Amino acid sequence: MNALLALTRADIVMYLANRRALLVTLAAPILIAAFFGSVLGGPPKTPLHVPVAAVDLDGSAVSKNIVSAIKDDSSFEIQELSEPAAIALIRAGKVRAAFVIPAGFGELAPKALFRTDMKKPEITVHYDPSQSVTLSLVKGLLAQHVINAVSNAVFSPATGNKVIAGARADVQKSEKLDRAQQRKWLSFFDSIERLQASEEKAVGGDARSSGLQGFSLPFETKEVEVTSGGGTNYNSYAHAFAGMGVQFIMFMGIELGMAVLLMRRQGIWKRLRAAPVSRALLLGSRILSGTVIACLLFTGIYAVAIAFFGVRVEGSLAGFAGVIVAFAVLMATLGLLIASLGRTPEATRGIAIVATLLLVMLGGAWVPTFVFPEWLQTATLVVPTRWAIDGLEAMTWRGLGFDAALAPIGVMLAFSVVFGWIAVKRFKWEE
Repeated sequence: MNALLALTRADIVMYLANRRALLVTLAAPILIAAFFGSVLGGPPKTPLHVPVAAVDLDGSAVSKNIVSAIKDDSSFEIQELSEPAAIALIRAGKVRAAFVIPAGFGELAPKALFRTDMKKPEITVHYDPSQSVTLSLVKGLLAQHVINAVSNAVFSPATGNKVIAGARADVQKSEKLDRAQQRKWLSFFDSIERLQASEEKAVGGDARSSGLQGFSLPFETKEVEVTSGGGTNYNSYAHAFAGMGVQFIMFMGIELGMAVLLMRRQGIWKRLRAAPVSRALLLGSRILSGTVIACLLFTGIYAVAIAFFGVRVEGSLAGFAGVIVAFAVLMATLGLLIASLGRTPEATRGIAIVATLLLVMLGGAWVPTFVFPEWLQTATLVVPTRWAIDGLEAMTWRGLGFDAALAPIGVMLAFSVVFGWIAVKRFKWEE
């Protein structure tokens, strides 16, 4: 036991003595996590003010109402431009999207509300493909305000009489409708005209004063973040620090493996074998020292995350510590596996870095795994880094209990056993 502790202590002291490498290992994940956490943050707490251009080629009351209503929406920052100017600003990256209301829209759109046999007017949306999420936002906003403006034009006494009169004439001349269908449509138009007349008589034709605004969305949405509860908001830094911590501690595992290969090349392992220590003790000391170093690094990384970026362990503290220790053991055994399978430090380092980056990417360290395709989300369940990041998130912003940490801890320890067993079986004591 004394020999194991002595060898472990020697490895830890040697690692901590390299202050430049230690500083980089701590500083790099903190800086990159801070960047990712700020860029890939959660839902904004203030209006978006997305820059969007409006092109009104119609100039009708309907199109003007649409543009005016969208201008009043705090989600967007609207500027009215010509179509070529709007496209130029999109190409320059100064505007995210532009919607173009075509000429004749105010006349055709109300008619299209009643007729399915006519070509509906099209609103063109130009958008920046690198900001494709804006397309959905603009289309949703248009749907809301176009429905309101068009239906207001139909039902308002000021403008609806002409629309209904035209629709009535189309029904009477239609050869596709039988007499019964024509009577139903004409009765519907009669009801609208009576409503218009009563509103005009009551408020002098001002539909806005009477509350007759046409159709609008019959509901509103309330957004509630599902986190640990108690009014706690999602903190994107919790994911960023979990991902970057996992990535750079994996790099530390690679360096431990490279150190073993160098020691073997220099004959140090052969001399150690001549001492009265077993193979299991020598390799076990490397696993133990690597585990301790990884735990120390993770402690430093999360200390900064908690002190300066508002990350909190909202779930089980014991589960959080268990996930960190299990991942530290995993990285220590992975480093030993790299050393056992590699032949030379130069050839092994490049392969190990590529493999590590793949594990980090598939594990969701760079972006959350929920953005992956469904098949890839299922496939990454066999990736140990996925369990590490999921476990850390469960214990921080998700606020789950210790039981949620059991599966990540168990999976990572199972991988550690496999890695350690292969490493011991394949380890070569001489170059």
